[in-house]
Formats: sequence, structure tokens, C-alpha cells
Amino acid sequence: MLSINYNGKIIASGTPVIEADNRGLRYGDGLFETMKFSNGRILRAEEHLSRLWDGLELLEFELPKLFTKDSLIQQIKALVEKNNHPFARVRLTIVRGNGGLYDAVNHYPNYIIQSWQLPESNLLLNENGLQMIFYKDAVKSIDKFSNCKHNNYLPYLMGAIEAKKNKCNDAILFNNKGSICDSTIANIFLIKNNKIITPALSEGCVAGIMRHTIIKSLDALEMTVIEKEITETELLEADEVFLSNSITPFKWVASIGNKNYRHTKINELFQKLYQTKRDLFC
Repeated sequence: MLSINYNGKIIASGTPVIEADNRGLRYGDGLFETMKFSNGRILRAEEHLSRLWDGLELLEFELPKLFTKDSLIQQIKALVEKNNHPFARVRLTIVRGNGGLYDAVNHYPNYIIQSWQLPESNLLLNENGLQMIFYKDAVKSIDKFSNCKHNNYLPYLMGAIEAKKNKCNDAILFNNKGSICDSTIANIFLIKNNKIITPALSEGCVAGIMRHTIIKSLDALEMTVIEKEITETELLEADEVFLSNSITPFKWVASIGNKNYRHTKINELFQKLYQTKRDLFC
């Protein structure tokens, strides 16, 4: 049986830890980070934890002195070792604790760390392209909380349910202006006439760690990524489309609805980054 870490204690994964009055359960009051663990380390740990700390400040958590980035890193390593997961996906979930809407017991972070073994195929470009749909029944608001990974996940959750119902791999979400935001699990990039384009952070997408890393890495290779507003029409007129997150840096998209895409340029980008920026992947 797998283990989890709850507030610094390693316990069996099936152990109940959340009470009925928990604000994370009631209101989605919290944040999370999904990270990749490989070769004895958390990839881009500083970037993940800096984003987390920014979110904790934004959501007005109060941090105890012993709640530090270094402490969390050591606890993640201990859990991965306990679960015997040398190549793993790690999720760190933080919630505020018990209380009603106006009367939180306190503003301290309660946290759960989980890990799952990743397959070696995670290092490769997907052989079969993703089948995707547009999802418009719930939109992502553009506000000061848009870029952080908070637990208010309804548009992503319902988009994922709709994608599965339609036998697709993922769904594309829109912001409240009607422009492209991101997918249910990743940032989105398109390629048109050899130009690489992604929604700007001002469009309400999550400030993805891998998104930022890919932009910097391609810039170092003198391939500029354009960050801007993207319309549904622009996405459908793209030559190629790929998704990116911290677990799978590149996943090429084969279709969105009835629109089909190739992946010639994506394959070229993947090979170039795999050779020159191997730490993107492992």
C-alpha cells in the first residue's frame, strides 16, 4: 500500500485526514503543485515552490516558522523513497483547515503530499496525437488569482468530464473574454507559419512552470515564443498544436473536433530540446 504525508507525518494512503468542516472540502480553499521527481531530485523545485509561496501570500495564509521550502523538499524526498518511486509524479495539496466562510479556525496551511510512479514513456514524445474538444460551459475568469494553481477547479473538472464523455484526451478552456485560455491539465501552444504562439498570462491561464521553461529554452535557441491573445479561429487555423506541463513537457495534438494537425515542427522542437535541454524531461 502506498503512503502519503499529512502535515509532516507519513501514514497509509487510505487514512482519513480531512474533517467535514475543512475549508478545502467546503470551498476549495487552497492550492496545489504537481511536480516531477527524477534522479533523486524534484525537477525545477525552486520554481514550483516559489509559485506556491506566491499563491499562499495571495490567498493570505499564515506560515509557521517550520513550514519552509527546504522542509517540504525533504518531506517529498522521504515519501518518494518510502513509496519506492524513483521516477514519480508528486502532488502537494494545501488547504486552510476547518471553519465557516467568515470564521476560519486559523489561516495555517494543512498539507498532503502524494506520489505515483511514472512510466519511462513519459520521457518520450507521444506516439499517438491527442484528440481534443472545446469546452465552453464554464469559463476561466481573468483576475489576480487566475495564474496560480488554486483548488477552485470547476471549469477544468467539468471540461475533463466532457472530454472523457466524448472519448477525447483533453478539453480546451476559454476565458471570460471568449479567448483561448489553456487545457484542463496543461498550457497550450500553437505553431503557425513557423511562429510559436501561446496565450499570454493576462489571458488567465495558469502560470505553468514548464510553460515558462519552454519559453526560456526556445529563446536561448533563438526561437521566440509570442505570448498574446488567441482566438478559437486562430487555433483552428494553426499548423500544429502541443500541450505542456511539468509532467509531460511536450504532447502533440492530432485533432480538435474535426480539425486535424500534423506534428513535423513539434517533433523537431522536441528533438532539439531533448538534446540540448535534457533537464526539461528528467
